[in-house]
Formats: sequence, C-alpha cells, structure tokens
Amino acid sequence: MRDENTRNTIIFFVCAAIMLLLYQVFVAGPQSKAQQEAAARQAPAAATLARGAQPLVPPALTRQAAVAASPRVPIATPSLKGSLSLRGARIDDLYLTGYRETLDKTSPPVELLRPEGALNAWFADIGWTGANVPGLPNGQTVWTLAQGTVLAPGKPVILTYDNGQGLTFTRVIAVDENYLFTITDTVANAGAAAITLAPYGSVQRQGLPEGLGKNSVVHEGGMGWFGNDRRPIKYKKWEKDGGGPARPSVGGWIGITDRYWLAALIPGPQEHFDGRYGLTRTQGVTIYDANFVGQPRTVGAGQQVSSTTRLFAGAKRVPLLKDYQERLGIAHLDEAVDWGMFWFITRPVFTFLGFIYAQVGNFGVAILLLTVVVRAVFFPIANKQYESMTKMKKVQPAMEELRKKFKDDPAKQQQELMALYQREKVNPLAGCLPIFLQIPVFFSLFKVLQISIDMRHAPFAGWIQDLSARDPTTIFNLFGLIPWDPGSAPLIGTFMATSLHIGVLPILYGITTWLTTSMSPPAPDPTQQKMFQLMPILFTFIMAQFAIGLLVYYTWSNMLTAMQQYIIMRRFKVDNPIDKLIRRLTGKAQAA
Repeated sequence: MRDENTRNTIIFFVCAAIMLLLYQVFVAGPQSKAQQEAAARQAPAAATLARGAQPLVPPALTRQAAVAASPRVPIATPSLKGSLSLRGARIDDLYLTGYRETLDKTSPPVELLRPEGALNAWFADIGWTGANVPGLPNGQTVWTLAQGTVLAPGKPVILTYDNGQGLTFTRVIAVDENYLFTITDTVANAGAAAITLAPYGSVQRQGLPEGLGKNSVVHEGGMGWFGNDRRPIKYKKWEKDGGGPARPSVGGWIGITDRYWLAALIPGPQEHFDGRYGLTRTQGVTIYDANFVGQPRTVGAGQQVSSTTRLFAGAKRVPLLKDYQERLGIAHLDEAVDWGMFWFITRPVFTFLGFIYAQVGNFGVAILLLTVVVRAVFFPIANKQYESMTKMKKVQPAMEELRKKFKDDPAKQQQELMALYQREKVNPLAGCLPIFLQIPVFFSLFKVLQISIDMRHAPFAGWIQDLSARDPTTIFNLFGLIPWDPGSAPLIGTFMATSLHIGVLPILYGITTWLTTSMSPPAPDPTQQKMFQLMPILFTFIMAQFAIGLLVYYTWSNMLTAMQQYIIMRRFKVDNPIDKLIRRLTGKAQAA
C-alpha cells in the first residue's frame, strides 16, 4: 500500500509538471504574445473626465509627438523634469530624475506622467465644473502664459484664460524641490449675473503598460484617503465594478499608484468633496479615472473665488510622505504605501530597516542585520519550538515501534503514544504555537521587502546588483558561463525564462530549506514524508520568481535556523544531517 501511495505521488508530480509545461508553451505563451500585439495596435482615446466624459478622439501618436502637439512650459526641479501643457493647463509630462528605468548608467529616468494622445497616457487634469456655465476651460483650451518661463522651485508660472463671456480664469502653479505641485485657480466674474462653479480634479490612466496591475503582493491601482478611510481599488476590481459610487469627504486625497510611484490630487484640508473612481471604455481602451468634485462656489457679478489643489507626483518615499502629511495637514498621505493587513508590525519593521540601512549604507547588509535582530527577538520562542521538535525527533524510533506494534488497535496505539509523551516530557503541540506567533512577523517582513523603494536597484555583493529583481544567473547557461539566453529557445523559451529560471541564490535557498526541513521530525505517513521531501524543491522554483532581496532574507534566516537547531540537537544527542554529512566526508577522506 505504501509503495502504491509513493508511486501515485510521483505520478502526480510528473503529470503536473508536464501539464504546466504544455500550458506555458501552447496557452500562456501564445496568449501573452497576442496580448502584446493587441496592445501595440491600440491607441488610447483622449478624454477629460470631471462629472462626465468629454468627446473622445482616438489618437495615434508617439510620446514625443504627443508632447510636441501643444505649447509647453518646461519643468525643472532637483527631482523632476518634464513640461506643463498649455493646452488644458495639464501636468502631463514628468520624469523622476532620481530613478532610472534599468541599472544601465545610460538608462533614461523613470517616466511617471505621459500626455494624452500617447499610448498608455497618465496625467492630471484640474479645473472647474458647473451646470449651464458656458465657456468653461477644458482639455482642449489653450491657456496664455502670463508669467514665468520655467516651472521650478521658487519660480511659479501664471496662466490665464478669458472665455470672452465675462469669465477670466487665472492659474498659478508652483512646485517644490521634491514632488509636490500647488495649483491655485481663481475665477473672476465680470458678467452681470452670478454663476455657480465647483473645483474638480482628475488623475487618469488611459490603458495600462504591459504587466502593470498583476502584482498580487503590493497594491497597484486607485488609492486615496477620503470618506475618513483608506480607499484602495485594484485594477481588476476597478474594471469589474466600474469604480463604485462617489463618497463624501472633508480633506483627504485621491489618485493612482504603482508599486513605487504615486500621482495623487489633494484638495484643501477643509475642502468638502466627493471622491470617486470612474471607468470608461472607448476605442478599445480602458480609461481609469480617480477624481474629486469640490463644494460649489457662487461667484457674484464683479466678484472672484479661488481654490487650491495640490498634486503629488513622484516616488513613495515614506519620510517625505510623512513630512507633507504633518507639515501641510494632508490626511494619512503615507497610507499610499501598501502596509498590508499586519500594518502594526510592518510599519515599525520598515522604519527599523530604514534606520539600519542609513547606518551601514548597503541594503543587503541591512537585510542580514535585520534578520539577526528578528531572530534574536524570537530566540526564546524559537528555542522552545526547536527543543520540542528535537525531543519529538529523539522519540521518533520509539513512536514507530508503537505504531507497528499496535497498528490494528488505534485506541491502544494512541494510549501508548500518550504514555510515551508523558515519560519523555514531550508535547507534540509545543512546536506549533511558536510558529503561529511568528507568522504575522514573517508576513510583515515579506511585505517590507516588497514595498521598500530603497531596495530598488540596490546592489549587495558579487553578481547581486539589484535586490528588487530576480537572481540574474540561471543554471541553464551555467550561471552565465555559456553565452546563451534560455528565453530565446524555441517553444520552451518562455517557460525556461520564467518557471525554470533558477539562479545561484534560489539553489542556496533550496539547500538551506531542505536542511531545516530534514532537521524536523518526519511525518508519520510515508506519503506525507515524500511530500515534505519534495517541498524544498517546489519552493525553490516558487521563490526563484521573487526579488533576490527576499531570497537573501530567507536564505540567511534558514542558515540561522539551521545553526540554532544544530546546537540544540547536539545538546540532546540527536543525530542530524550536518553530522551525517561530516561523517560521510571524513570517512571518504580517510578511505582516500
């Protein structure tokens, strides 16, 4: 029976591997290629969404052509470069000068915002909305540059627009040395009748770049704090539900976020507004719109009113977000970072990791030191756990004898096992409770290493030059010794470049996982034992797809665990894999 179970388990894993290979080659690969070709053919529609969609015009422009399609004012700060469009008075062309797309020193800076008319446009639109008010400026309105030639810190620009029907609009745009724009809009009414207007703002994405929105660990999509609560919405849910209803709020913010970057509109701290996620499908393009509409203002004849809105467009650096939050009264701006369900642990761990990094200057070393600190904090609990596991491993032969002796009498077998536990002072459950206590911390550490922007493009040592990327080495080209790219192989190239991409560190992780697993008491059932023996291999393939910074943490943590278990097993005189390996090596050496 046991042999049959073992055979069935092996057959199951072989069939699963074959099915996965066939799926990657004949289904996932062609689907991915078709999606990329379809995305390349699509041209996003132009739209300005305030309370409703404006006419949509399907463009087909390169990014450079979209930028050149309207007169512009350059933007130049220590952190940003780009331009402001006079058509629509939009902030729609931004690059983050402090971050590059790749590790290559000649790589261009990270692109944040992109003008309407280009593929996958992402921009901020701000203005006024009002019923039965003719001549309101929209996305096609060309404003006049009244003051300033370059938008820079301490050098605001002033734009004006006269609608020819008694309304004059003035927009003052300022920017600081980081990522915060301040937009002050004023409407002067020279007409004979009063009008009612409300300020609005919209952050739009017209289509998504390939791969965006597929991160299952870190939130990507709509993000905001309005209605006195954090309001995230992932792209998939956004598409499915259409965004949802508007929610009233006093103060707060709303925008769209990627893993590391954020574009968010921030009404005044006392502004009453309705925040909403909208969705429009047109010309084969999905338009994601995070918008707000403020309180109506009545502008009497000969009067004027003003409204101030801020735009954060940049990297989600937590100290900077907190500074804006405290200094400018922006409610919970640091909630733009996805702290996860264990936020009460993730936040302090994130802060402590940042402190270590500031001291040592190497993010990989900071991960190693953080791991040591976490292991030290949990040392007493882990020690109890490993002692219990070691005792269980010590009595394992006696347990097997009892199971064989009373295999036909389960009640008697259980009675004898309980008596054995009492004699040897063993509690089978003592090793489980410490694991449950540590689970929230391990999840939080996992989250911290996913959201830390300091880990992006951060070098460690040797071949590890980007802790946020996968291990660049692979076993299929002998870790770079053979000049061959496995991803270029016909038929199975995609599969080898993803699922079978196994580098040096994933292999070390797999070895250390096997070591810690083999030090644990074996499962009573032979089939379960086979399953547990295969788990390190399975997890090696799974973890190989994650950032190498995570593997640095888990591999180092496994090594510390193995050291702790080894010391305890030696103390209780329990045989372990390390001693077995040493005996085997010394035996071979003596034989030689």
